[in-house]
Amino acid sequence: MKILTVSTLFPFVNNPKHGIFVETRLRQLQQHYPDIEAKVIAPIPYFPSKNEIFGSYAQYAKAPEFEERYGIDVYHPRYLAIPKVGMTLTPLTLAYSIYNQAKKIINNGYDFDLIDGHYFYPDGVAIRKVAKKLNKPFTVTARGTDINLIPSFKKQKKQIQQVLNQSDHNMAVCEALRQEMIKLGASPGKVSTLRNGVNLELFSFADKEKQMNLRKKLHLSEDNPVVISVGHLIERKGHHLVIDAISQIPNVELLIAGEGPDIKRLKTLVKTTNMEKRVHFLGSLTQEKLSDYYGASDVLVLASSREGWANVLLEAMSCGTPVVATNIWGTPEVVQTPEAGKLVDRNAYDIKNGITDILNSPIDRNKTRLYAEKFKWESTSKKQHEIFNSINRKN
Repeated sequence: MKILTVSTLFPFVNNPKHGIFVETRLRQLQQHYPDIEAKVIAPIPYFPSKNEIFGSYAQYAKAPEFEERYGIDVYHPRYLAIPKVGMTLTPLTLAYSIYNQAKKIINNGYDFDLIDGHYFYPDGVAIRKVAKKLNKPFTVTARGTDINLIPSFKKQKKQIQQVLNQSDHNMAVCEALRQEMIKLGASPGKVSTLRNGVNLELFSFADKEKQMNLRKKLHLSEDNPVVISVGHLIERKGHHLVIDAISQIPNVELLIAGEGPDIKRLKTLVKTTNMEKRVHFLGSLTQEKLSDYYGASDVLVLASSREGWANVLLEAMSCGTPVVATNIWGTPEVVQTPEAGKLVDRNAYDIKNGITDILNSPIDRNKTRLYAEKFKWESTSKKQHEIFNSINRKN
C-alpha cells in the first residue's frame, strides 16, 4: 500500500522537533508493517529572508525543498501564510501548494492509494480539497487545538465539520477528542482513537543510581529534589503556574525546557519571586538530551490548559519519573494510576500539593516505568494499518 502523509506539523532538518509525533507514528507504522510505502508532503510557510533577525521565520526560509528522513522522501513546498488574514486564506494557499506537489509525485511514478492527513485546520480543510481534485480517499488525525479550540470560530467550525463528514476515516489521539469530534457531527463509526505510544528505548529507565549519575553529568543538585516542566513557552503550557508552585516549596530545583515568546515574562517572574538560583531555563533540547533530564528529575509537571495526548508525560514515565498534570482533555487517559503520578486542578496551589505529595511519598521508579511500558506503539500501528487497508479495499 502506498500512502501520502500530509501535514504542516512535520520535522525538517533545521527544526527536527517540529511535529515529531507525526513522523514518529509514520515510522512506527512502517516498522511494524513493511508493506506500507510512504512519502510525505510537509508544507512550510513562505518567507523571503534567511536573516537570523527574523528568528523562526528565517528557519522556514532555510528549510530544504526536499530531504530524506529515515529513508522517507519528504517534500517541503511553500505556501503563503499572510499575517492577520492567514487563518481565513491559509487553507486555500495550502491546498494549492499540496496539490501541485502531489501531482508532481504522481507524475514521477508514485501513484499513492490514500492521503494520511494530520491536524484538521488548516491542514484537513486543504487536504479535503486536494483529495477531491485527485479523486483519492483521505483520513485526518486530530491532535488537540484543531478540535478543542479552533471550532470556537464559526467559519472554521463549519469547514472542520465538512472534513469530518467527507473524510474516509477520522482519528483522534485520545478518547476525549474523539467524543468532541462526534459532538461536532462526525459519525461515531468513522472516528477511532489512536493514542500515541512512547519510544521505550530512547526514553530509557533511570533507577536511583543512574539518576544520580545523570545529575552529576548535567551539573544538577545531588541533594535537593529536581522538578522539570517541558513545553513551548506560552501561557497555555502553564510554566508560570509551576514557577509559582515551586516558589512555595523550599529547596526544590526547577528545570524549564523549551523556547517561546513568554521567555522574558517567565524570567521576570523568576526574578520577582527570588528564584534565580533555583530555576534553570534549558532552552530547546533534543529528545536524547531531554531523556537525560527526565531521568535526572524526581517529578515532571505539565500545567497545560489544553492537551490532546501529551507525549511528555509518557516520555518522563518511561524514564521512571512520575508526573503531576492538570486534569484536562486527554491527560486523564495518560495518567490513570498512582504509579503514573497525580492529576490536579490548574492552579499553583494544587500543583504545589501534587508535587509535595510525590516528593514526600516517592513512587517506585520501576513501577512508573512498568506503567509506561503498557503504551507501546504496536497496538496503534495495528489499528492504523487496519483502517488504511479497509479504505484501500473499498477503493
